[in-house]
Amino acid sequence: MSADENIYVGSKPILSYVTAIVTALQRADTIRVLARGRAISSAVDVVEVTKRSFLTDISVDDIAIGTERMGEGEATRNVSTIAITLSRNRATGSEGSAEDEG
Repeated sequence: MSADENIYVGSKPILSYVTAIVTALQRADTIRVLARGRAISSAVDVVEVTKRSFLTDISVDDIAIGTERMGEGEATRNVSTIAITLSRNRATGSEGSAEDEG
């Protein structure tokens, strides 16, 4: 999995990240969508919009959640994180045979 690409979701419009995912999945079979804090809900939205409207042949392989400690000393705070692993389901060639019969 060293060839995986990472898409970091922040405060840009959702379609910016959708475009990044579509482009990344043309280069790699597996990518990770990463977000922290308030951007977590945007990351989920980005994945769902991509799956439903742009690439219906992708699947969610893994969702990992966690917490990172940010800051130093007494200003330390916990920030939630999410990593959503997506992969492209490549066609096996068996789909065309059903269309040929009709």
